[in-house]
Amino acid sequence: MPEDDAALSAEEELALARLALGEGDLRHAADHIAAALVRSPTLPEAHEALARLNAASGGDLDLFPLGQQAFVGAVVARAHLLAAAGRPAEGLDLLAAATGYAPAAPWAAVPWVTAADLPERLDPERTARILMQVCAAAPDPAPRRLREPLEPYLTLARNAITVHPAHPLLLGAASALARRLGEVTVAVTWATRGVRAEPTKLGEVWLGYAYRSAGRTTEALAALERAVALDPDDLAVYADIAGTLADHGRLDAALGWIDRALAKDPAFDCAVHTAHRLRFQRDGDVDHLVALADFVREHPDDTHEHGDLAECCRGRPWLGQVTPAGDELASPDGPAPSAAAVRRLQHLAHPAWAHPPAAYDAAVGLATVDLTDLLALLAYPPEAPATALGRVLGGQDPALWKRCAQVWACLGLLHHRTDEPWESSTRRRVLRELATGPGPAADAALFALVTAAWVDPATRADVAAVVAGRLTEVASSAARRTPVAVSLAYLARATPALDPAARATADTLIAGAAGGPLRRLWRRLTAVFRRG
Repeated sequence: MPEDDAALSAEEELALARLALGEGDLRHAADHIAAALVRSPTLPEAHEALARLNAASGGDLDLFPLGQQAFVGAVVARAHLLAAAGRPAEGLDLLAAATGYAPAAPWAAVPWVTAADLPERLDPERTARILMQVCAAAPDPAPRRLREPLEPYLTLARNAITVHPAHPLLLGAASALARRLGEVTVAVTWATRGVRAEPTKLGEVWLGYAYRSAGRTTEALAALERAVALDPDDLAVYADIAGTLADHGRLDAALGWIDRALAKDPAFDCAVHTAHRLRFQRDGDVDHLVALADFVREHPDDTHEHGDLAECCRGRPWLGQVTPAGDELASPDGPAPSAAAVRRLQHLAHPAWAHPPAAYDAAVGLATVDLTDLLALLAYPPEAPATALGRVLGGQDPALWKRCAQVWACLGLLHHRTDEPWESSTRRRVLRELATGPGPAADAALFALVTAAWVDPATRADVAAVVAGRLTEVASSAARRTPVAVSLAYLARATPALDPAARATADTLIAGAAGGPLRRLWRRLTAVFRRG
């Protein structure tokens, strides 16, 4: 449903529409009216022009055609014409589709949608399905910027419930929308009435969600468990129960529900994602997250996206963002990088990423940079780019920016000659030399190796051995209490399949640094992210 890229205002589009109408050129008039509706969906003059066009064409809907590449303005215009022709249900279907495409636009903020008598002309089940379609476009809860554009649909729900006060599907769908828009008390009331009218699995789920949003956890769990009793094979509800229990610190009970779901279907995506997230929350073992990343890679066609992996990695050293080096970076000698390589790195380098596989995927933008340039980027990290984040990093902590640049240059090395077998590859040889050598680029190279282990199970034993060796070397030296050592310890914690003894060494190094200089640098880095 692509939008027109023209920069004309709604008023300018309408002026052109009036000229076309005056000349009898209905097709061009329709195009300009559709464009005006995109610019300003509630502009009275746009709707007046649409009414004139409708009269002139005898209600020709083909002036606003639909198709796989339908223009959103044409979809909205057709919706209004369908309502005017006495087919409001079809019109609402199209408005809901437009909302799914661009939920921040007030497509439904027009009088016919919020008219009190509209539900009398609609089948209540059809209205419920339309509300469910709108819910699919809105997060739970919806951000403030979406609440006003979606409010007309909530008015439609209220009016429909007035006309059909005991329709279970309508009450449940209306509850789901009310919950997203912050009307939690109303959501509980409507969902309760829906379950009272007819106890169904879906109705109990809606009630459970409403209770959960209202902070009534015990009642939420009871409703969700009733949903399981009504449909023991809907494993998504098991995951919802587990998530609710985990949110309230009941990890063992949560994992019990997940184990029940996995016993029924070991590959059910919601249960797998939730299981690994909760197990990581319980013991902090990164191998749970690595197993989740493996599952995601092996199941690219999951029914919907999950944020569990990113949630667990967010803000964690090396799992989700760079650690400060603690010292000013010294640059080794070497040739300067090309201007093209500098631009590529400045475009990609960032102090945070969703998780290591996401960092690997993003670094593919450096795949065409040759080895000489990648090493030069390490030797001479470029200045921060002229972006908002670049100005913050470059102005407040230039060393941190240089560190980000080195991290991403090393990630770029991972994409060098990927056709070469890992054991004999140039990328492995160069990164190992950097990782075991002196200087602040060592743990940037180690992070690249750790990232390789996340995305390629065949490299894990090799990488874990390198990390463990480096950790033992630092832990037994005078540098064991420096920020560099603690950064290395966090890298070890992020390493797949690391030996338990090495993991214990990493934990000891981190515990010994509590309140030290790395902690202070970490707070500063977090502040940079918030402002950037």
